[in-house]
Amino acid sequence: MRIFFHLLYHPFAFAYDLVAAVVSFGKWNDWVFSIIPFIEGTRILELGHGPGHLQRILLDRGMVAAAMDESAPMGRLAKRRVGSSHRLTRGLAQKIPFASESFDSVVSTFPSEYIFDTQTLSEAKRVLRNGGRLIVLPAAMPKSRFLQWLYKVTGESPAALDEILQNRFKAPLVKAGFTTEIEIVEVKSSTLIFVIAHKG
Repeated sequence: MRIFFHLLYHPFAFAYDLVAAVVSFGKWNDWVFSIIPFIEGTRILELGHGPGHLQRILLDRGMVAAAMDESAPMGRLAKRRVGSSHRLTRGLAQKIPFASESFDSVVSTFPSEYIFDTQTLSEAKRVLRNGGRLIVLPAAMPKSRFLQWLYKVTGESPAALDEILQNRFKAPLVKAGFTTEIEIVEVKSSTLIFVIAHKG
C-alpha cells in the first residue's frame, strides 16, 4: 500500500482525483468537505493538502488558510486550484514551518500514518493556539460497505468498534496531551470517523 500511495502522490498525482472518485463511489469531495463543521476559528492549517480542494473551499469562505504537503506534484495541482499567491508549503508534518500558536484549527483528511507520529502531534499542538483543535478524518466508507471494511481491517465484530477506535485513533493524541473525542457521523449514504483533539 505504501508503494501505491507513493506513486499516487508523486508520479501519478495527476490521477489522484480520478482514483479518489472511483474508490469512494464519487463521494470523496463530499467526505473531505464534511470536516468543515468541526473547524473553529478562521486561521486554518491543513496537513496533507493533496490537490487543494479543501483549501479552495476554505478560501471561498473567507478563512485565512495555509497548507503543507510533502508531495511537489500535489503542490503544483493545488497551486492551479487556489492560485500562486496562496500559502502552500512543501514539507513534512513533523517539522511545521509556522510560528507557535499561529492557528485556530489544524485539519487533515485521509492522511497516512504520519498524522499519528509523535513529532507530528507535537508540532500540531505547538502551532495551535490555546483552546485550538486538531481535526482528523482518518476513515470514511459508503454505509453499505462500512461493516465489510471494519471486518477486513480489524478482524473484529462491530461490537469491538469503540475499543478499536480508542486504540488506533484516540490513544496517540491523548498521549500527546490533547483532550480527544471521536465522532462517528452519518452523511447521506456514508459513515465517517472524525478524531477531534483539543489543546488546553
